[in-house]
Amino acid sequence: MRVVGVGIDIVDLAVFRRRLESQEGLAEELFLTDEIEYCRERARPWESYAARFAAKEAAFKALGRGLSQGLRWNQIEVVRENSGAVGLRLSGPALTAAEELEVEDFLLSMSHSGDNAIAVVMAVAGGASSAD
Repeated sequence: MRVVGVGIDIVDLAVFRRRLESQEGLAEELFLTDEIEYCRERARPWESYAARFAAKEAAFKALGRGLSQGLRWNQIEVVRENSGAVGLRLSGPALTAAEELEVEDFLLSMSHSGDNAIAVVMAVAGGASSAD
């Protein structure tokens, strides 16, 4: 396994919750349908949204690219495996960026506690698995 890139992001839960509640359509801009459905089922959905937002930001950092290079939020999806582990599914320019860097897999860990949500993403070549 060769590390191609690492990204980390932290999100203030109170600020993110205010943004979600005050900006019409923000959840639909940042998240895909399955992500929205998962988060809305939670007792405190803003925590799950914030962790997923942090994961997308961390993935941008691991790829060394972001919005200014044409990546978009809907090109990175946080997915949950049957085992409960989380992972990333990329599409469009985000997938192309990963392929250009020869990324074969992403390791993702997300958490939320107290005032913050955090995510760490490692882009690797040579295969890997994800952990939550």
